[in-house]
Amino acid sequence: MQQKETSPRLAPLIDRLSDRRILVIGDMVADVYIDGRISRISREAPVLVLEQAGEKIIAGGAANVVHNCATLGGSVTAVGLVGDDRQADGISSVLENAGVDTSGLLRDVERPTISKTRIIAGGRATVSQQIVRLDRESHAPMSRATEAAMLRYLDGVLPETDGIVLSDYGSGTITEAVKGKLIGYAREHDIPSIVDSRYGIHRFSGIGYVKQNDAELAAAVGRKLPDAPAIYAAGRELLEELGADGVLVTRGELGMVLVEKDGSVSDIPVTDKSEVYDVSGAGDTCVATVILALAAGIAPESAARLSNYASGIAVRKLGTATVSAEELKKAVGEA
Repeated sequence: MQQKETSPRLAPLIDRLSDRRILVIGDMVADVYIDGRISRISREAPVLVLEQAGEKIIAGGAANVVHNCATLGGSVTAVGLVGDDRQADGISSVLENAGVDTSGLLRDVERPTISKTRIIAGGRATVSQQIVRLDRESHAPMSRATEAAMLRYLDGVLPETDGIVLSDYGSGTITEAVKGKLIGYAREHDIPSIVDSRYGIHRFSGIGYVKQNDAELAAAVGRKLPDAPAIYAAGRELLEELGADGVLVTRGELGMVLVEKDGSVSDIPVTDKSEVYDVSGAGDTCVATVILALAAGIAPESAARLSNYASGIAVRKLGTATVSAEELKKAVGEA
């Protein structure tokens, strides 16, 4: 394994993330939280009756990558497919309040916005708990008219883009035509791109960088990955298959591994093992940090180390969370 030499100090690099023009395309998800206060047991069935006390919509899926890019200082354009409903309004409101250009969120009246609604129950003397989750999305493919509109939109915004994120949760936003246009443009114009695909990573031949967690990588190569050398070998295998510049593998409490096309491998330990509350969305924070850093001309290994710090902040927050540039500076310190 070829290791990198000592990396440069990270703290001075963070200001370079600011104002980088990032395009994020993918499956936009509304994470809906409904807070209920326990009232009684229903007489109709042995279930709790809750009095709704509040409702909150948080940007999830690709929208969380967008949100993190914005809070870290990027100038972000969001592209995706949503319904004509209050969940879409909620996502748009969250992102617009963060300064995101949401003109690329195409509304389709024939389909709902992808949503994951969590019902939270609690009372004065009880801890609030999630008791059920309701998922809603259309499994119909994107219409040809909508795809054509998305491709036209991309033609208009790509010339003003410094970096591209493809956030694929398997819901069909990134069609073959959309994927081909984005990867081809990034290669032709030498701008960084990264894909985070939960189920279909083999589709993304020609992409710049790949982000996978260890379970996703194991599924991609079709075997168990019991230790670090197995991760290195699998990362190299996927890199060569896709013709990528790098593969970044997140490993939870074991940190992350970056495999690059020059043969180098960077094994990056976690920055802080304390107070891990929730890993939801930490991968999105990782991807957002990496693309901003690459777009700023920061070396891939340093980009990965910055993302490791950012992810470490995200997991210490409850729910799908964002990280600010100031929080990242504080965490990095003199590193």
